[in-house]
Amino acid sequence: MEGVTALPAPRGATDQRRAAGAPSGRRSLAAALLLGAAGAAVALVASGQTWARGAATVGGGAVTIAADGRDVTGVPAALAVVGLAALVAVFAVRRAGRFVVALLLALSGAGAAVSAVLGDTGSDALDEKAAQTTGDASATVHALSHTVWPYVTAVAGVLILLAGLLALGYGRRWPAMSGRYERGTGAAGVKAAARRQPVVDPDRPEDLWKALDRGEDPTGGP
Repeated sequence: MEGVTALPAPRGATDQRRAAGAPSGRRSLAAALLLGAAGAAVALVASGQTWARGAATVGGGAVTIAADGRDVTGVPAALAVVGLAALVAVFAVRRAGRFVVALLLALSGAGAAVSAVLGDTGSDALDEKAAQTTGDASATVHALSHTVWPYVTAVAGVLILLAGLLALGYGRRWPAMSGRYERGTGAAGVKAAARRQPVVDPDRPEDLWKALDRGEDPTGGP
């Protein structure tokens, strides 16, 4: 039909959609904070635990050699710190900046998980410690075994990754730290500040003294 134009959506329907999206935004925000903080904390703790053990031969005998996560690879712990910083920074930026920080959060988690799994496959850290312990640069370890901590670190990295994915998918609905301060700027903020400023009556000496105590010019000058 000619002459028919699309009518704008009723304001009530818009408000309903906005109200319906608010709970999902709050839930995703709470989940991202929980996953990101828990993942970073677990990754830092797990990186300090023993990841691998072995034995090195010394003078006809054997000595046990152990290596923790930071001996094997410092990447998961470093990326956990980066992810934690990105989790905080995601609230300080908006629009494109929030997308970039959320992407960094997700990549930090993925990198921590992958590096933890790869660190569980080698013995370079144990061989280096065996050389230091025995004083023989060619010394290597045998009877190599790994603990569960590399996989715990990998799971922690996945938690950080999930927090980043939530930030990428729902971050546009989350509040920003700077929003509270921006509402007070501009003409509206100036008018509100002027309304809050007490009026000085020049005929009342007590008002003049109070203005001077506040550092104001009771004469109204600049």
